[in-house]
Amino acid sequence: MITANVWVDGEPCSVVPSGDRGLAYGDGVFETVKVVSGQMTLDDYHWNRLQDSCHRLGIDTDIVFLQQTVSRFLAERASGILKMIVTRGSGGRGYSPKGCRSRCILSWHDLPEYPAAYWQDGITLYACATELGLQPSLAGIKHLNRLEQVVARSEWDDSRYAEGLLKDLNGNLIEGTMTNLFLVTSEGLSTPDLKMSGVAGVMRQWILDNMPQYGIKTQVCDIVPDALHQVSEVFVCNSVNGVWPVVAYADMRWAPGPVTRRVQSAVSGMLNV
Repeated sequence: MITANVWVDGEPCSVVPSGDRGLAYGDGVFETVKVVSGQMTLDDYHWNRLQDSCHRLGIDTDIVFLQQTVSRFLAERASGILKMIVTRGSGGRGYSPKGCRSRCILSWHDLPEYPAAYWQDGITLYACATELGLQPSLAGIKHLNRLEQVVARSEWDDSRYAEGLLKDLNGNLIEGTMTNLFLVTSEGLSTPDLKMSGVAGVMRQWILDNMPQYGIKTQVCDIVPDALHQVSEVFVCNSVNGVWPVVAYADMRWAPGPVTRRVQSAVSGMLNV
């Protein structure tokens, strides 16, 4: 039973109570983790974000127990995707969270299959019409309510586009539906400020923390669409797929450049992509 693909609260189980607040209200958070040879990649980043997200939402979670549970869950597995969901659990009256006890759901999935050309030749971004709302209390958190991303991703069904790019209600570029955005300028790397909306990806944070040691400066700032006309390279990233160069968006074109390739090389060994 240890290799069952779904565990709930540390035990093999595929049933979650209908009253779970994660289902009822999207009241919870999740992490999608690439596992290589039974080991979590970017594990410190995932645990730190999970703990911080639970703290910000006021979800009482025993991180040590969860880490021990994940260790058991991965004990006989090789490479794939671990999804960790922490909900506020069941209980409370209406929206009130009083009396709830958090619930942990672990699930195991195959690695996604994408064309090698996404890494080698780059991708085209779809210009999403869906705009991200402004909510600083939730900005950055990978919470369970991902309806904005679901609606945005439903906008296209064309294999020419590997990902879509979203703006917020102020017109600033924020992120892809499943990735974070980076621009290469004469000063280094720029990525959108996520203080009002968006998901603060762990790969985004790893790049911000580590690329300066490769001689590449990084900055977080507001980015308007017109800024794309001024940059030499664009890429998107996440903790499963690593770095995908962007070669086209709307009427703009780029080529996978040396800075993108340097970042790509820095993360590819770690993620085994």
